[in-house]
Amino acid sequence: MSASDNTPLPGGDFGLFIARLNIHGLMSLGVVENPVTGKKHTNMDQARMLVLDLEMLVGKTAGNLTELETNQLEKVASDLRHLYDQKSQG
Repeated sequence: MSASDNTPLPGGDFGLFIARLNIHGLMSLGVVENPVTGKKHTNMDQARMLVLDLEMLVGKTAGNLTELETNQLEKVASDLRHLYDQKSQG
């Protein structure tokens, strides 16, 4: 077992959760490379699912987040929607 196996993973932080969804969305859209494979790959179905999940979170969490969390969530959802729409049309 390596030392990294004993390192606790961050969890329970809303900002990090949204950041992870954002990175996953960017990888699905082929904007950033997958750190495991070192390659860019586009999966529009997966990207669409992430965009819809983020948009659902915006609605379901309305009034329950801090201003910073709301702004982060709305920005990530909007940015990924924009990128998804661009890739879908082009």
